[in-house]
Amino acid sequence: MRFAQNRPVKIVMLGAGGTGGHIAPHLYRLLYALGQRECRFLIVDGDLVEKKNLVRQNFIEADLGENKARVLAERYSSVFGLETEYIPSYIECEEELKKLMTPRVWETGRYYSAGKWHNKTLTELVILIGAVDNNKSRSLCHRVFYQMKDLVYIDSGNGEYTGQVVCGVRSGGRTYYKPVGVLYPEILDGTDKFPTQLSCAEASVSAPQAITANITAACAVVDLVYNILVRGETNVQAVSFSTTSVNMRPTMIRKS
Repeated sequence: MRFAQNRPVKIVMLGAGGTGGHIAPHLYRLLYALGQRECRFLIVDGDLVEKKNLVRQNFIEADLGENKARVLAERYSSVFGLETEYIPSYIECEEELKKLMTPRVWETGRYYSAGKWHNKTLTELVILIGAVDNNKSRSLCHRVFYQMKDLVYIDSGNGEYTGQVVCGVRSGGRTYYKPVGVLYPEILDGTDKFPTQLSCAEASVSAPQAITANITAACAVVDLVYNILVRGETNVQAVSFSTTSVNMRPTMIRKS
């Protein structure tokens, strides 16, 4: 899949915890390296930093009690001189997410064809990164993905030592790469809950994860974004990994 390398880009990341926290600094550095290209990075998460997060998430004791999205956005945007953009709440509504996924469009000139004038436009490339820890949010991203004309949707999920990263692509109203909900349909079963629907007892329980799994997932996400923005192409639809065997296995898209 080819991507124009002169397009402005907006990256929206849902989740600033185990994986999202390790994605953030590398994406800020990548966007900084793109120089004059119009780049935006918006981090979305309603969660606060807790002491238990300091074990494997990208936070320190000074961050305790602060919103995760705000901490990461303010820390790294200031370091790289980029605009600070974050939403300190969860996105759990289709309309809210669709609004964030709507690209900006610039008029760049006019041209004459077929007896009339037309406007030349440049449309923002929107990349949605799902670094969430619940399937309810993944199901929401899945539905919105199919409602958008153009969207790159990269989802990351992992257990304690294994995980996968899936890249779905829609362009011109057509699905070129299938999203995570097609490759792993079990995430769409509908029995999961949004973070705001969890009781205090439910919220305090989390599946075990190793910091190495979060970092490996983050690296795979950043690799995919790098290929799209810098190389202008990606032939990888998914990556599965195991930190115990130190192995990453891509699923390649065969060129026709």
